[in-house]
Amino acid sequence: WEHGGDLELAIGAARAHNRGMVEFCSGDPRLLPTCYVPLADLERAPALAAEAIEMGAAALLLASGCPPGHSPSHIALDAVWATAVNAGVPIVFHVGGTGDLLDPNYFRNGLPVPPDFHGGEENFRSVDYMAIPGPPAQTLATMIFDGVFERFPDLRVGVIEQGAIWVPSWMRQMESAFDAFSRHEDRLQCLSLRPSEYVRRQIRFTPYPTEDVGWIIREAGPEVCLFSSDYPHVEGGRRPIERFEASLTGIDDAARDAFYHDNFVDLIGRRLELAVENGAIARFPTSRTAESDNTERAHA
Repeated sequence: WEHGGDLELAIGAARAHNRGMVEFCSGDPRLLPTCYVPLADLERAPALAAEAIEMGAAALLLASGCPPGHSPSHIALDAVWATAVNAGVPIVFHVGGTGDLLDPNYFRNGLPVPPDFHGGEENFRSVDYMAIPGPPAQTLATMIFDGVFERFPDLRVGVIEQGAIWVPSWMRQMESAFDAFSRHEDRLQCLSLRPSEYVRRQIRFTPYPTEDVGWIIREAGPEVCLFSSDYPHVEGGRRPIERFEASLTGIDDAARDAFYHDNFVDLIGRRLELAVENGAIARFPTSRTAESDNTERAHA
């Protein structure tokens, strides 16, 4: 873990993880390996990204919070973004990986510790659930304002298992910040798009099945959400399609296709095309087909 104080251990563990992940996924061509790249060392991060891609990474996993010692938008990391773009590989964030989501004193309330949704004590509950959006929201806003997505318009970022109900208000807050500070900040004046336009063009989010995806799509746009069940983990529930469908009433077919299919294809890009070319995936199914197949499995 790059925030743990032992950078050599963090880098060594990441490289070992990546070798193991690629080897595991080699057993089935439908599995696309995600490899972790620590950003703590500005000089070595680009080489670590290139190594992961050369191994066969379909996506590069980064901690969704700030690296130790510098901003995630540091210009020395442009080599990481360029490596990902040139390979057609997206960047992905995932819940966790940045230490405590919030001050642990919030839990010291003098009351019994409630069980988590697994029935134990080691996972998320309502209070720390509220802190999940913090790291990706701040990291992505910083990258937008500092021009990372301006310099790399083909860069794609997936925010995985961190929900999406917060995205519409976050986009509006960035718009407000842009209007408030662009007069005085050269970096904002250099942007050719407004913050929300970068989000719609380049960033994708997986909502939780408990969230109102229809509302998110209406408020943020059809480009931003993509389906995820978190299978085989229990967080997605027994019938994620059914739960998502309940919130998609009134959403047109094009937006539904984007949610179930098109936005993922846009995110994963070239590696999905290669999987099709290699015969691992026969075709890109329409979301109508995927929806029907998944619904049948959910009710089985």
